[in-house]
Amino acid sequence: MLDSLEHLVSGFGTGILALVALLWLAVTALACLVGVGLLLLPSALHAVRAVADRERARLSRWGPEVIGPPPLPSGLRAAVTDRAVRREVAWVAVHGVLGTFLGVVGLTLPLNAAHDLSFPLWWSLVPESAATAAAGWWTVRDWPGALLVLPMGAGWLAVILLGMPALARLQAWPGRRLLRPGAGTDLVLRVAELTATRAAALDAHATELRRIERSLHDGTQNRLVAVTVLIGAARRALARDPADAVAALDRAQDAAEQALAELRAVVRGILPPVLADRSLPDALTALAADCPVPCEIDADVPGRCAASVEATAYFVVAEALTNVARHSGARRAVVTVRRRDDRLCLTVRDDGRGGAREAGGSGGSGGSGGSGLTGIRRRTEAHDGTMELASPTGGPTTLEVTLPCGS
Repeated sequence: MLDSLEHLVSGFGTGILALVALLWLAVTALACLVGVGLLLLPSALHAVRAVADRERARLSRWGPEVIGPPPLPSGLRAAVTDRAVRREVAWVAVHGVLGTFLGVVGLTLPLNAAHDLSFPLWWSLVPESAATAAAGWWTVRDWPGALLVLPMGAGWLAVILLGMPALARLQAWPGRRLLRPGAGTDLVLRVAELTATRAAALDAHATELRRIERSLHDGTQNRLVAVTVLIGAARRALARDPADAVAALDRAQDAAEQALAELRAVVRGILPPVLADRSLPDALTALAADCPVPCEIDADVPGRCAASVEATAYFVVAEALTNVARHSGARRAVVTVRRRDDRLCLTVRDDGRGGAREAGGSGGSGGSGGSGLTGIRRRTEAHDGTMELASPTGGPTTLEVTLPCGS
């Protein structure tokens, strides 16, 4: 019931906007009679498209996604004759009237129910002219009459429970009928999206290979070279001064141990053993334990997801916590992991200074260039997932990532 009421109220909002756009269209049509309307028509069509896009976003939140059409054609004649534009104009006319009316009904029904169900509590406190049921059928002058209003309140409640979902579906029907893309548009957009995500996956793979190569070249390889040099120095010093040879061997052992630690870190960066041996919550708990900022893990993931999905989730959280530790100035971070149907939902929230931006933005948790956030987006989109970032200046910063994990 509450969902249906929320649908009707949000539909009432887009209905008001549709009425405004319809009025602007009507003014433009009248102005065309004197020749001025041709100058106003582009703005009117852009207003219709803006309201229609808002309705598409609203419908996509409550059901299957409604994909928008391509941008408006540049020429006035092409825009007027465009099929998507004509369907949007028809939707504005229908939703401006029907959607607004149903929204008013959706708002009125709960008010009527609350009025009649609470009527015996306050009827004696108001003037006699106001002591009526919500429908206003008679004036109440005594307690028996006041108690008779209660069944009417129950009737309103029954209408709400039974009729509200139908009203919400009826309000959404014109939008789903008129604002959906033409045949084949969905397929074309999907192909373009898959092409882009494939390119992002290849870029992410190349970036990961460069990171591994850099870690091996700058860290482990240098340590092993140092071990080789120290062992050679120890061999040469063995005949002259055994004490120097022992010291050189000690330094070689320290360098070998450091190289082994760095090599293990590289291996963990490729695929953490705890992720393969245990579970994603355990791997994230280990990440939180190593994070300089106090971090809480709230994970509820029944069963296991695909190994690639868990690895992506792990690296998303690892990169996000790295950004939090380096750039946010946060005192606390919380990582929430939930599995909802066939989606794995990750949320990383910190109480830092905010202002995080992707590459090309400025500062914040994402660093000056935001390359870490760009890497997270590429990894996410490579799995056909989504990433949303909310980081107002002053904080807090919230990163939300969803990944498909259906088996």
